[in-house]
Formats: sequence, structure tokens, C-alpha cells
Amino acid sequence: MKKTSSIMLSMMLCFGVSTTTAFAAEGSAHGEALKSMKQRTGEHFLINWKDAKKKDPSFVSGKLSEKPVKSVKDVKRYLKDHANLYKLDPNSELTFKGVKTDKLGMKHYDFVQTVDGVPVDNSRFTVHTNKKGTVKAVSGNALPSIDKKLDVRVKANINKKEALKKAWAHIQLSPKATKQAEKKVKKDSKVIVKTAKEAKLPKIDEKNTVESAKLVVYKHDGKAYLAYHTKLQFIYPNPGNWQIYVNAKDGSIIDAYNAVAYDGPASGGGYGVLGDYKPLNLYLSGGYYYLYDTTKPMNGVIETRTAQNGQTLPGPYLVDRDTNFNSNDEAAAVDANYYAGKVYDYYYNKFGRNSFDGNGSTLRSTVHYGYNYNNAFWNGQQMVYGDGDGRTFIPLSGSEDVIGHELTHAVTERTAGLEYHDQSGALNESMSDVFGVLITGDDYLIGEDVYTPGVSGDALRSLSNPERYGQPANMSDYVYTSSDNGGVHTNSGIPNKAGYLTINQLGLDKSSKIYYRALTHYLTPTAQFSDARAACLQAAADLYGYGTEYNAVASAWDQVGVN
Repeated sequence: MKKTSSIMLSMMLCFGVSTTTAFAAEGSAHGEALKSMKQRTGEHFLINWKDAKKKDPSFVSGKLSEKPVKSVKDVKRYLKDHANLYKLDPNSELTFKGVKTDKLGMKHYDFVQTVDGVPVDNSRFTVHTNKKGTVKAVSGNALPSIDKKLDVRVKANINKKEALKKAWAHIQLSPKATKQAEKKVKKDSKVIVKTAKEAKLPKIDEKNTVESAKLVVYKHDGKAYLAYHTKLQFIYPNPGNWQIYVNAKDGSIIDAYNAVAYDGPASGGGYGVLGDYKPLNLYLSGGYYYLYDTTKPMNGVIETRTAQNGQTLPGPYLVDRDTNFNSNDEAAAVDANYYAGKVYDYYYNKFGRNSFDGNGSTLRSTVHYGYNYNNAFWNGQQMVYGDGDGRTFIPLSGSEDVIGHELTHAVTERTAGLEYHDQSGALNESMSDVFGVLITGDDYLIGEDVYTPGVSGDALRSLSNPERYGQPANMSDYVYTSSDNGGVHTNSGIPNKAGYLTINQLGLDKSSKIYYRALTHYLTPTAQFSDARAACLQAAADLYGYGTEYNAVASAWDQVGVN
């Protein structure tokens, strides 16, 4: 969160400035394609461009086809017929990944872009059709035809194992070092229960270090590379979710950043951080009760552990002899488990989403992390909460909107995949803030329950008044910086204000549905603010048509200078 310390590597990776326009006539074939769509659609024709030259669209919306499109073959034919606009050959450059039909009966045909069979990193290209098969929108971040002069069409000279070795060396760590650090903190700690097996609980995944490498085409600073996208996720000695791109030709590091999403912060019951009583779903084993909720319709569980000595992760289970978790040490864990369940219920009951990944995976939290640690984070594996220093923060798990914020990072990771830098990173943060407000539904503040306990009415951020907390509320005040991954916690104030204006006009229910649909169906990893505007508009049109709701969303983004 804005006023807390974070472990981040800042990068400026924006491919261009997106702009929105109703019509642009440039070049005969290109202009004629746009003109035809504009005439067919009328006032609701919209295009976002990847850059100021207005040659490559990132989002097109309207009545985009005359003939019905009801199969992958039809979709490819449609894209082939409109190659002058989309600049992609669907037969040689796009690989079909699947089609989803949503509750409105709309179909979403998903593709990834490939070059000689290698996927373009984080590319996603989706054609959206209505019940009748009319193409209503095309969204995505696929690159226009790759320049053959760029360093792509070469064979990999190193393998995955070598790429991972280069990646670990870049951050001056190794899997062995993370495991040694883990052993040390566990040796130094007084462990109540070490593993789920020892507690005789259902088996769950407890990996603390995860690594992977995938061969991709990666565009960086105007050049495309054959690269390994390596992911290094670990807890020890410091939380990491590193995304490192290793040149497959010579092993050099093309790009790297830490995507840990930091911020800020039997039946029974317990008292939370603020002293309020909360009902809990517990698990009885060996005479002890665990914060281990098996009542949800998920494959995993909702569980909470304690770092105990400040560093042990995921840590031992915090247990009690009876069903009353009422000691001071248990308060942070009570809130973490209870609010994780509330956030799970919100996504499941409102959208049918089963846990952060949609597959019912375990929601794991660890409290009492660090010493006077003024932060909370999702590291790609689990949630971790510090206790605060008592002045800047009290235990961060005591705020429902903080937990809603952090778990929404996990949802975003598994849906839109918004890259954690520059405008896409600010959108990542904003989506978490907006859903933090939508989940709690009581005010437009973030973190007010746990931030600066001695200052009444203070908060980390505000959707309604970003300026009060040092954030811009309009594109005219956008902050260009190399810190904080390009100012992701600063510039999020702009889409946050748009979120406030939307909620204020449409209410929680309609705004929730619009934002969730935009996040899960239309936003893509490198989306810019204008793409978020287009995604919210398209979601509003899908759900409610082009009336009051559509106009309210358009007005909200117009008022923050994204138009």
C-alpha cells in the first residue's frame, strides 16, 4: 500500500499510449474497414489503439460482423476478412485455446498469438459474440505481425534448466538457499504443529519454493526476443514472485521484476483485532481445534497459520483446546480466517467463482509475519499479514477491505493477468481497491480499520477522494516515475476515482457485475487505462444495453480524463 515499504523492482515497459476514438480514417483498406463498421454500428462504435499512430487496435466494440459467427472456423474467417484492421493472420499467428459461454449466452473465443509455434508472452486475443453470433467486441494484446528483422526466429541455445539457473543467479539466490533459510527459521522457532500430516488434517500443498520456465516470444524496448519466461516464487529469506525473462539465445537477462503484490496492510468463534466477536468454522483433530474451514464447496480449505517467530511460512497451525479463540495472540488469526471466508462467499455467491482460481483451491493465510511489520501481501501462493508497529498499523488482517484487496490480486492473477507495472500495474492495484470497497460496501476508504489507530478517520486510500492521500484523480496529473514499478500505488487513484463515480451512480450490485465482467472477460495483461474504460463499457452494454448504466460508466471515465 502507498505508505508502506515494499520489495519491488521498478520497470518502464509501456508499449505505447492507448487512445480511444470513434473513427479514424488512415490508409485506404484500413480506413474502409473502419468506415464500414462505423456505419453498421452507429454511435456505439468504439476503438482503443495500442499507440498514438492508431494502427493497431487493442479493443474494438460495436456490431462488428454482418454474418453470424458460430464456430472457430467462422471466427478465423471473420479475422481473415478484417486483416486490414486487426493485422493478424488467424491461421499462422493465432492458436485457439478454448471458447466460454457466459450467463448472458455470449461466447468468448480465446486465442494466443504464436510465432513459429512459440507463444507470445502474455498475449491474449478474444473474439466476443452475442447469442445470435454477431461479433460484439474484439479485445487483446496480440502484437501486429512480428517484424522478421527482430531477434525471434532463432533456435534456443539454452534449455529450461539453464534458464532457471540464470534467473536465480540474477537475484543472487538459489532454491537451495531458500530451503536453507526455511530450515533455519523453523529450527529457531517453537513449532506447535509442523505439517498437516502431523495434525492428521486432509493433505494440502505446502510448497514454499516454486520455479518454472516457459519458452516465449517477449517484446521489450521495441525488440522481440526468443526468451524463457521464468517464475521464481518463494517465501525465504524474503517474499518473492519474480518474473525474469532470460534470452534463449545467449542466456542474458532481458527483463526482471518482482510481482509480489504488496499493500498497506466443529463451530466456534473468537474475537478479532478490533475486539468484535466473529463466528468461526473450525476443525477438531487430536483434541485441538484448528482455524481450518472445510464447510465451503471447494477442493481445498480456508486455513490460517502463524509465523510465530516472525518468519516461519506458511508456519504452524494456531490451535486452541476449546472452540473459543479469545486470546490476544489469536485475534489476528480470527480475522484472517473469518474475512477470507467472507471474500470467498462474495465471489462464490455473486459470480459463482470458486476461490481465487475458480477451481476451489485452498485460501491460506499466515499472521504474525515479521517484527512490527507494516504490510500484507499475496505472493502468488498465499496471503501473509504483519502485525504492524502499533502506530502506523495494527494487525493488518483486522481490515476486511485489506483482505478483499489482497485476494482480488489473486483473482486478477488468474483472469486478466494484469502485469504489475505502469498503467497495467496501477489497474491491478485499482481493481483490488475497487473490489475491496464492493465487498465491504460500507464506505469508499481502504484500510481505515487498521491504519494509524491514533488518528480518527484516517485511511490508506480513498476511492472518492484520492488527492487527500497523495494520488492523482485525473490523467492530467498522471505521475511518471521509475519507483514503485512505475507508480502502481500512486496512479491507481485515477481508475479508483472512476470506480467511485460508477458505484456512486449505479450502486454496489450493478457496479460489481460490470467490474467483474470487465476483469474476467475483457481486460488483458498489458491493458492500459483506456482499455479498462472500454472493458467496463462493453461489460455494461452486455449486461444492461446502451442506456443509463452505459452512460454512467462512460461519464465516470470521462470525468477522470480517460476518454
